[in-house]
Amino acid sequence: MANGHGGARTPAQPAPVSGPGALAQRTDGGPATAQYVTGLPYGDGQDFYDLQTSAPLGAEAAKTQMRSGAQATQGGPSMSATPLFAPTQRPDEPVTAGAPFGPGDGPRPQGPSLLAMSAEETQQIAHVLPTLRAAANSKFGTDSFRRFVRYMEAMTQ
Repeated sequence: MANGHGGARTPAQPAPVSGPGALAQRTDGGPATAQYVTGLPYGDGQDFYDLQTSAPLGAEAAKTQMRSGAQATQGGPSMSATPLFAPTQRPDEPVTAGAPFGPGDGPRPQGPSLLAMSAEETQQIAHVLPTLRAAANSKFGTDSFRRFVRYMEAMTQ
């Protein structure tokens, strides 16, 4: 084999094959130690380290201390997740609520709208709309540009 890199390779530390049931052993070499990563934005390095150390490495569930000082239980009855096959908690809401299609409310804007215009900006757009319309209706106007011009017309009315 090339450079002595062929054939079977037996792991030195972990079990080569896991046994069944009670005889099961780790085959990945065991849990890795938590690493602090530098060079991340402020606070993200500590958050990443906290995520690595928050889950217990043993089988026993343990309480972990969050950075904010609040206690959180890993697993247990305090979790408020809805079971997969539980009846709906919103029987009058369509399944497409929140989606940009179908019945129900559409997506909610997150934060201020990027295209919110002041009265002065609306007047400035209204002055150039005839030029935009002419460009949209020319042989160079694309469908997306025509939709944009229609949107700007709606914003100025």
